[in-house]
Parts: sequence; structure tokens; C-alpha cells
Amino acid sequence: MGLYPHQHNPERFTRVERNLGPLGRGGQTVVLFPLRGLPYLLDMKVDKHLFRALAQFWNPAYSCFSFGKVDLVPTIEEYMALLRCSKSQVDRIYSRAANVPFLRRLMNITGMSEQWVTARIKQKGDNKCISWRSLKDVALVHPDIKKRVDIFALSIYGLVIFPRALGHIDEAVTDLFDRLDKGVTPVPAILAETFRSLSTCRRAGEGRFIGCAQLLLAWFHSHFWKVDKVSYRVFSENYSPLKEMIATPRRDDISMEKWMAILQNLHEEDIEWRAPWLLPDEILYRCGSFDWVPLLGIWGAIGYAPLLVLRQYRSRQFIPATQGLAECEFSYGGDGYKKRIREISNAWNQTRQMKRLAVGPMTTPEYEEWRVRRINDNVPKSSPEGSHSIEEHLRVIPSELEILKQDFERRNAELEKQIEQMEEEKTNLRLDVDV
Repeated sequence: MGLYPHQHNPERFTRVERNLGPLGRGGQTVVLFPLRGLPYLLDMKVDKHLFRALAQFWNPAYSCFSFGKVDLVPTIEEYMALLRCSKSQVDRIYSRAANVPFLRRLMNITGMSEQWVTARIKQKGDNKCISWRSLKDVALVHPDIKKRVDIFALSIYGLVIFPRALGHIDEAVTDLFDRLDKGVTPVPAILAETFRSLSTCRRAGEGRFIGCAQLLLAWFHSHFWKVDKVSYRVFSENYSPLKEMIATPRRDDISMEKWMAILQNLHEEDIEWRAPWLLPDEILYRCGSFDWVPLLGIWGAIGYAPLLVLRQYRSRQFIPATQGLAECEFSYGGDGYKKRIREISNAWNQTRQMKRLAVGPMTTPEYEEWRVRRINDNVPKSSPEGSHSIEEHLRVIPSELEILKQDFERRNAELEKQIEQMEEEKTNLRLDVDV
């Protein structure tokens, strides 16, 4: 499957970031950004082999990844934790606004004149956009430091989170961004476009992914690397999961074929069901009359069922309600889409949450039977010859320095053992002499 993440070179942000002076990544910029974890996305590397393999296991019928008998999906709670988004924002979702002109939104965000903005708006296909080059020039010299930060953050949204047009920020991105300071959470929109793009590429068998690949892979790694104990740092207000992931070395020499073999043969014991940095109190599981959670994106809408992945919250998995889930996806435009947007917006005024329940077995017998019967003919099946544990597949190849260190430790242990034996022989000789 020829699926490719749409990436912008993060090095191009470096000069602008330095120009923010005392508000750089180590200072207050992280606080000023609508999402405090946002700047760390620039340092997240995208493993293209892993991404292309992972995308083949996306199940459009259920809006989740299906690995054999295992279902997993990024949830609102997980992405809010990754991006350090305030919990109080969870119900305040983005809904496409009335037609506020792109020109006015850009003027509001950048603080530039109508003449300046008009001269830089471009048309790409059916959509209007503005180039990163134009915004970068403003971010470097704008006298208002808050505007510099806003422009820098908007650029990350348009080039990293919603990378639809290479080197440009789409007008739909500015509609979302313009309302972030009103307390709107972007997380449902981020998930919506991630799921919609995965489904589109999966159905076509190829395509260009226009969701946030960095976030998706950060989420993936959090569920596939066992953690012996949770660090106390996760309880700190300043803790950032993304910052910690950046500092964690990972292998980047694994081929797509190897990743396919790993993912085809995943077992339940291979998975870290609950991400170690997730501390959920409640699970948002449905909205209004929907049996699941509808998500409004910036270009369209889709739904997902948190009840399908209760084990990610360390709760007991039962048969989830998924009726209508496969038919809820639609793009903005055409007949009736505005009515459907209003229905979903109204449903979000009646959200339902449940406390997580971790008792007894992690699955009910009824769920096990339902999962076996469920048809998953659109995802790769497991192969017996490749059924090794994930640890066997991903055994880390030690570096020369590590090999030398291991050799030194082994020799040191042997010497210590020899010294102990010599001391014991010496003691025995003394005892013989005394006798």
C-alpha cells in the first residue's frame, strides 16, 4: 500500500523559534500555545516504514486498528493527555462556523493589514491557503510577541497537525485556530481528520495521509513498549509525555516487512493496554442519541466507539454498541451536510461519561465470542510462521560501546568470582596451618 505521511521539514521552524527569544521552547511559549505539548511535535521523528505498516491495519468499518483479535484506537482522553490539554475543555468542541472570510481570520491572527493579507492568499484546488514562507517572514519581525507566538503555533497546526497543502496553511485550519482562545478543544477535530484520512487511504489502497503522523506514532509507541513502573513525574503539572518520548531512543532501521510481521502476530500480552501517562477519571463514551462519539473535523466528520477499546482504560471489555458507526462519515459540502453538523454539535451538549471499572477478567465471555464472529476481511491476517513475541522481533542490536561495556562487566564478574575463590582458598590454608 503506497501510503505516505505528509511531512514538513521541522528544521525550517528553528529560526522562528529562536527569534521568540525568552518565549522559546524552554520558556513560556509552551504555556502560551493553545496546547502546551504542541512545540514538541517538531522534534518527533516519523518512522515511515512503521507508519505505512500501521496504516494497513486500520479498520474503516469500526474506526479502529485491528491487530488479529486486538482492537486499539487513539482516544480523546489519550490525545488530550499527550498534548497537555485542559480537562475542562473536553466538551467544548470545534464546529465549523458561519462563513467568516478567510481574509478576516488571517488579519485577526497575524495582526497584519487587509492589503498585506490579500496579496498573500493563494488558491490551491478548491481551497484557499497562505504559504508558510509568508507567515515565517512576519513571525521573525512582528513587534507583538504574542502575535509571533500565534503565527508560529498556527504554522504548526497547518504544517504538522493538518498538513493538507505542502508548505501552506489551509483556510479551514485558521477557522479552528481562530477559536482556540475561546476555550475550544482541537482534539476531536485532530482525531476526526486522522481517522478520516486513514479510512480514505485504506479504502483506496494508497494515498497521502493528511493527519498528524507524529501524534499517531507517539500514541502507538506508548502502547507497545512495556513499562515496569510508572514514573512519579506523570503526576506533575509540568510533565510532558511527548518530551519524554523524544528523549527515548528507538530503533529506526526496521523494514516495513518486519513491522508487518510484528503487527500481524500481535498477542494481547504484547500490548501495554493503558498508556503509562494516562490518568483518566472518566470515559467519554457517547453523545446525545449516538451510541458512540461523533467527531467534527475541519474538512468532514466521522465517529469512533470508545466502548470498543475499554481495555485502554483498564476497564472490562464487553460487546460495544457500534450500530451506525460505519455510515456516519461525511465530508463538508454538498446537500445536507450543515444539518448533520448541527445534529452532531447538539449531541455534544449531551455527553455521557462513565467511571472506569477494573474488576475480574479484562473481557466478558460474550465479547470473546462476538470478536471471533466479527468480520475483519479488510486487515492483514496473522501468519503462524511469524508468530514471535514483539520482544523477539524488536531485540535491540547493541552498539559497539554497549558490547564493550557488557564485555567489561562480564570480565569484571569473572574476576570477582576468582578473587572470592582465592580468598576462600587462603582462608582454608590458614585454617590448615592453625590445626
